[in-house]
Amino acid sequence: MDIIKKYFPDLSEAQEKQFALLQEVYAEWNEKINVVSRKDIENLFERHILHSLSTAKFIQFDSGSKIMDLGTGGGFPGVPLAIMFPDSRFHLVDSIGKKLKVIDAVVEATGLKNIFTFHSRAEQMEYQYDFVVSRAVAPAMDLMRWSRGKYFPKNRHQIVNGLICLKGGDLAEELKPFPKAAVTKLSTYFAEDFFADKSLVYIPRV
Repeated sequence: MDIIKKYFPDLSEAQEKQFALLQEVYAEWNEKINVVSRKDIENLFERHILHSLSTAKFIQFDSGSKIMDLGTGGGFPGVPLAIMFPDSRFHLVDSIGKKLKVIDAVVEATGLKNIFTFHSRAEQMEYQYDFVVSRAVAPAMDLMRWSRGKYFPKNRHQIVNGLICLKGGDLAEELKPFPKAAVTKLSTYFAEDFFADKSLVYIPRV
């Protein structure tokens, strides 16, 4: 929990309690459903929660924003972002239903009111969003294809509605089809070695 407070010192008491509960809930459910790797559960706050929160360093979602977490798995980055932005609405979408049970348990434990889970493929969702977020799910080309037509035409933020995804490694080839893509190294935000080769990619809607 200390690593979260290190980079986000202005959390409310309620937010601190909600973040603190995640370790217990995820550890318990990881025994039943492999949400994160077994060795990673001890590093949950750094490698999953803080990693997810890099999006909160890039953008502050306005009150009333609507965000889809595409391929959410066990709830990353959607769950940490929902705690960080309680006045925004998050649709956590995954085609594997059993992983959504973990998110439902997290919602029950934390009392989060702004998370809604959908057992669906992203392209079958009938809603529109300000942003689509994703973490290490698929190549950017696939993410943009799956999220096409899912963005509100009107922008409420200083940047255009679009895709925000968290990725690792060399992205030069992957992003060639997207000349408007903006890449931010996560080492800009966080000093830990884990983030040295990690990036946040923003691609405005087409």
